[in-house]
Amino acid sequence: MQTIESLKRKIKSAEDLLSVVKTMKALAAVSIRQYQRSVESLSDYNRTVEMGLQVALQARREIMAGFQTEAVGSVGAIVFGTDQGLCGQLNEQVASHALDTVNAMRFKKEDSLMLTVGMRVSGYLEDAGQPIVETIATPSSTAGITPVVQDIILAIEDWHFRRQISHVLLFYCEYLSGASYRPHSVRLLPVDGEWLRKIAKKKWSSRTLPIFTMDWEKLFSALIREYLFVSLYRAFAESLASESASRLASMQNAEKNIGERLDDLHSQFHRQRQMTITEELLDIVAGFEALEVRKTSVG
Repeated sequence: MQTIESLKRKIKSAEDLLSVVKTMKALAAVSIRQYQRSVESLSDYNRTVEMGLQVALQARREIMAGFQTEAVGSVGAIVFGTDQGLCGQLNEQVASHALDTVNAMRFKKEDSLMLTVGMRVSGYLEDAGQPIVETIATPSSTAGITPVVQDIILAIEDWHFRRQISHVLLFYCEYLSGASYRPHSVRLLPVDGEWLRKIAKKKWSSRTLPIFTMDWEKLFSALIREYLFVSLYRAFAESLASESASRLASMQNAEKNIGERLDDLHSQFHRQRQMTITEELLDIVAGFEALEVRKTSVG
């Protein structure tokens, strides 16, 4: 049977752990909002990029005929996971989604490359027999996203020019609301021709289109590069928000379990203390009765 002192120690440990869990829960909630604001801020930036593409494409309408669906020769996949734990099944879910999608495309593994963001998702992919060419650490805040995005864009350029990778896919968890998210995928390259045609057909908001003086090829390449930046930045922000959402759900479950454990420990503590008090009272009564019997026998 546990003593009162041992129960006190267990209660104190559980209360300390509950305090840590509540702190992590609050931090996760704050982080979700931080990454949500980053996604929201991309809307205006993305609109500016699309307006630039609209001007460029309307200046060279004949170029749209060249945007045809390409056969899939080789694929580069970028999978966004986590470096930290306590985030439920997020890494397992996004890894499974990536593997199912890539396997459904039915090409040889030597014709595919996978770059992962986060050490933990790499483990799931490697366990499934998928080789990883590079693993990048996840940024710890929104300030760290931009440099990592730039590194990934350089890696994509290397894939395209040196390894003849024709298709690039992004796999990440898309944040929904509260503590919920879902695996999501985006085709980054080749750029969706239908999307470009819709942009080119849009009506400009004013009577005349803006003019540009720089070389069309350079302008179009720069705008596509900005499109890549926006897409990758959004994937990072959504993935980090989903990680925080998953951690929030884990902390909510942990808080509930610790609360139930504390209730049980408190009940045990009160029972044990009552038993101890009862035993002490019985000892006092027994001692008193023994003294009374002794006095009677002596008298």
